[in-house]
Amino acid sequence: MVNTDSRPGNPTHDARAARHSYPEEVARRLHADAEVILAKYPQARSALLPLLHLVQSEDGYVSPAGIAFCADVLDLSRASVSAVATFYSQYKRHPNGTYTVGVCTNTLCAVMGGDAIFDRLADRLGVGHDETTEDGTITLERLECNAACDYAPVMMINWEFFDNQTPASAVATVEKLLAGEPVRPTRGADSVATFKEVSRVLAGFDDGRADEGSSAGPATLVGLELARKNDWRAPGADDQVAPEPEAGTEPVGDTGSSAERKPHAPADTSPSGPTAGDDSDAKGSAGKEGTV
Repeated sequence: MVNTDSRPGNPTHDARAARHSYPEEVARRLHADAEVILAKYPQARSALLPLLHLVQSEDGYVSPAGIAFCADVLDLSRASVSAVATFYSQYKRHPNGTYTVGVCTNTLCAVMGGDAIFDRLADRLGVGHDETTEDGTITLERLECNAACDYAPVMMINWEFFDNQTPASAVATVEKLLAGEPVRPTRGADSVATFKEVSRVLAGFDDGRADEGSSAGPATLVGLELARKNDWRAPGADDQVAPEPEAGTEPVGDTGSSAERKPHAPADTSPSGPTAGDDSDAKGSAGKEGTV
């Protein structure tokens, strides 16, 4: 039996086709951007990740139309594109909010209050992990690590840092977003771009804000300052560095170190003990199996 739903002119087919394609004007603009991206990669398939960010900058998530666009541009199957889009958490498969508020709940941030911050925000917004407020303003997420442990607990809004947060400060920031007021990160850019704007930057299109603000604060620079104070430095290319001891050599260490300690119990060197290549003990044990 022929599936009439798949025929052009059928309302079901036409609706499905429209869902998997962009309007002509949008498609023309995306294709122009895609050409810029493709020119950076000797192998076209390598451009898939930035192309996914590109379509996400258009729709606010990786839509069916976005999947089809990437597949057509790169001559890939839609299943292949979808597999990549579902692997990375920065690609959203359902509509995302204007702002993604991510709270780190990994070990250090959790101990410092990350879980309490997430719970307070979830109560205020009425959403859970990877859920979006009804007005489409905020998507709330639990994040594993923001690479900012020196400022724990950390919250990120569209991947901009909000350091040393408390439940109260996090809620105050979110209230501003809900009211349409600008918020300023503690480090980095002077303001927070929208999710679509950030997605376009991740696709490779500079927004001119890379040098705004400072990216490293005092807590991050403590190690560097200590190194300068004590004249510590990493070895250069021409420095002679002592080679690592070869495997099997005698351990060398300071007096009293673990390298100087002797085993508490000597190795079994008795004649009755098993030796390399001698399986008589194993055979004897096997012969005893099943005896009473």
